Amino acid sequence: MKQYSKETARLDRIDRHILALLQVDGRIANADLAEAVGLSASACLRRVRMLEESGVIDRYVALLDQARIGRRMNIFVEISLTSQSNDVLTRFEQAVARSPEIMECHLMAGDADYLLRITAADPIDFERIHRDHLARLPGVSRMRSSFAIRTITRSTAYPLPEDDDR
Repeated sequence: MKQYSKETARLDRIDRHILALLQVDGRIANADLAEAVGLSASACLRRVRMLEESGVIDRYVALLDQARIGRRMNIFVEISLTSQSNDVLTRFEQAVARSPEIMECHLMAGDADYLLRITAADPIDFERIHRDHLARLPGVSRMRSSFAIRTITRSTAYPLPEDDDR
C-alpha cells in the first residue's frame, strides 16, 4: 500500500490527477473521480483517504463569491511591529488569529513585518474593522493600508509537481 510522508509527499501521476480534480470540485462523487483517474472506486477512495490522513488534503471548504456576500473590497495592510521579540510576535499572531475580519496574515521579509489581507463591504466597513480590530492589535508601530482596485487573478488551486514518479 502506498504511504505518504507527513512532511513533503511524493505524489505520483494518479495522486496529482486526483488532487487537480478535487481542487476544481471538492464535491465530485468518488465514482466519477475514480473513472476520471482510471481507478476502481475502492482504490480511488483509499488514495483520497491516504491523502487526507497525511495532510496533503488539509480540509474541504465552500468557496464563497466575495462580491455576492457583500465583501467587495480587498485591503492589504502592511504591519510593522515595535520589536521582533518572541513575546511581541506571539501576542500579535494570537490576536490576528482571533480576528475573523483578517482573511490572511503572512510574516514577511522586507520593510513590513506582516502583510494582512482584509475584506470589507465598503470604506465605512473598513473604518469599523480598523477601529475595532486593527487598531487593537498588540505591538504595532506602523500600519499602511492599500486598497485593491480590481482583482486580476485569484486561484485556490496549487500547481502540482510534475515528476515525482521515480
